[in-house]
Order: sequence, then C-alpha cells, then structure tokens
Amino acid sequence: GLTMTIGFSRTVRFFSRRDRIRGIISFFGGIGLVMVRWPILGMILQLYGIVYLFGQFFPIAAQSMQDTPVIGDVLKIPAVERFFSSFGGGGGLRAPV
Repeated sequence: GLTMTIGFSRTVRFFSRRDRIRGIISFFGGIGLVMVRWPILGMILQLYGIVYLFGQFFPIAAQSMQDTPVIGDVLKIPAVERFFSSFGGGGGLRAPV
C-alpha cells in the first residue's frame, strides 16, 4: 500500500534510512515471527515497528480528522489531543516520508 501511495523510489528511501533502523528491524522481524508460527509476539513486534516508523504521522492524521463530525469530537478531548501530540517529537507538521 505504501509503495502504491508514494512510489517505489521513495519507499526504498523511507525503509533505508539509518535513523529508522529500529522500526524497520522490528516490523520485518515481526513478519518473520508470524511466518514461523509465533503470531502474538510477531504482531506485537510489528505494532512497535509501525509506531516507531510512522509515529510522526499520527499527529498529522489526528489534526486532519478533527474536522470530521463524530471522530473530531473525540479527538478534541484534551487527553486524546495530548496522546497524539506525544508522538510528534517536533512542532512542525511534516509527513515522515
């Protein structure tokens, strides 16, 4: 899905950055664990990898969804706003790709 969205060369560039090596190893290691029949541990490892790789995107997505009717009301709750802003790591709203 990511390759179809941003293209092959940007996908390769995204998964070959040194600062994301922990997330890359976690994500693909989780896929490997699922394939060798350790599904629970593999899915947990994949989830960690996804959060590590795409964590900077969560505040951007939450900000975009605040204008939707039902989800927006939930996302405007102060505790939920703090949760999503904790992923950002910076003040600028820039996609991680």
